[in-house]
Amino acid sequence: MTELYQPSFWAAVLEIILINILLSGDNAVVIALACRSLPPGRRFWGMVIGAGTASVLLIAFTGAVATLMTLPYLKVAGAAALLWIAVRLVGPAEVQSGGHVEAADDLWRAVRIVVIADIVMSLDNVVAVAAAAKGRYVLLGLGLAVSIPIVVAGSALTMALLERFPLLVWGGATLLGWIAGDILASDPVLVKFVGEAAADRLPTVASVLGAITVVTIAVLWRRARRPLADDR
Repeated sequence: MTELYQPSFWAAVLEIILINILLSGDNAVVIALACRSLPPGRRFWGMVIGAGTASVLLIAFTGAVATLMTLPYLKVAGAAALLWIAVRLVGPAEVQSGGHVEAADDLWRAVRIVVIADIVMSLDNVVAVAAAAKGRYVLLGLGLAVSIPIVVAGSALTMALLERFPLLVWGGATLLGWIAGDILASDPVLVKFVGEAAADRLPTVASVLGAITVVTIAVLWRRARRPLADDR
């Protein structure tokens, strides 16, 4: 524990905090989208529990991330999961028979969304953070722990903007679709399939298609559910 008294240790902690904040803008968006419908008293806990759980899991996965990133179809599955999450966040609300969502269930649903989406979007981020930590788990844990309140604060600010300008909800979901396409484009199987000549254009094309897919499915889903809601 003598390293706690060394300036280099705290310089590395600051480096990890800055890396995590710079790479976590999309995480703040998904946290805000997932928690925006919670009752005011539960929003804070949804953000904290979701971001905290995701960070703990990422610390646990750090040693295996470099290997996981090279596994075929892993990013395809992650991109598919993120696309579905984005669609659900702007799709028709799930209601109980009484016409409202049960608050406790909705809290843990929001937490699940945050955890899954954060892990999918943070696989690349962890590589950069782990490189800065150089295998020191105390350093990694401290850096990520300090980053959580900052990410939650960013999520709260994003949530306030979503409430003030509801149309931004669609912008956030579109962003998640864009990110999902970018994740998909970096899967080694897909890169090998399209060849080196098209590999440079693949991220842009996949990101555009991902964003369009989210909006299209969400709109069609809402229209399909609207007659059912009117019949009630």
